[in-house]
Amino acid sequence: MSQYTTGEVAKLCGITVRTVQYYDGRGILTPSALSEGGRRLYSEEDVRKCRVICFLREIGLSIDTIGQLLSEDDPGSVISILLDQQEQVLRDEINERREKLEQLAGLRDGLRFIEHFSVESIGDIAAILEGKKKLRAMYRKIFLPGIALNLLQWASILLWIFKGVWQPFAVWVILAIPTILWALRYYDRNTAYICPQCHETFRPTFKEMFFAKHTRKARRLTCVKCGHHGFCVVTWGGDLK
Repeated sequence: MSQYTTGEVAKLCGITVRTVQYYDGRGILTPSALSEGGRRLYSEEDVRKCRVICFLREIGLSIDTIGQLLSEDDPGSVISILLDQQEQVLRDEINERREKLEQLAGLRDGLRFIEHFSVESIGDIAAILEGKKKLRAMYRKIFLPGIALNLLQWASILLWIFKGVWQPFAVWVILAIPTILWALRYYDRNTAYICPQCHETFRPTFKEMFFAKHTRKARRLTCVKCGHHGFCVVTWGGDLK
């Protein structure tokens, strides 16, 4: 049976000699034998055990937890449960970091529409980010009927062209007008705009909103609070009275 020195174990497992000695000192990787000169010698089983310890450390388990696991009669089943738990922890961390990245992207995005940056501007952007999920839900609610309407439109046009049947297109027109009006009204009732000048949230008239030059995230409007005319950033306005 092969035996390995502390240095050889460290090399095989891709760690430092000091780490092997630390594991030994913590009682989770004790040598199987000692040489005549008192040097620690590790077996093949010890090397495999060391690799398991390194893996468990890499996924974030503490030395105390690893020590408890290795002392169990059936460590495999316990490790399996802990791996599931650790996977969930890591997924939660990934989601949390993803949300932070989205917040940073939203902050950077919001800065593009602010002419004069100030402390109040951060508050504006925070308000925009807070309502972002509600805006997404609103867009989905508008988008789904839009897809159905679009499919119906093309189907009715194709029927008219190839079959000479025009009635489905007439039905589409009858359905399209109220659906579009509903979508516009729904959008108008649930959105508001933040003025980059006075930082107040306001809701323009439907006519101004409809005809204003716009991007996906801002419209050129006149603030009803201070009279500033320029791009104002869209935010959730469903709670605005």
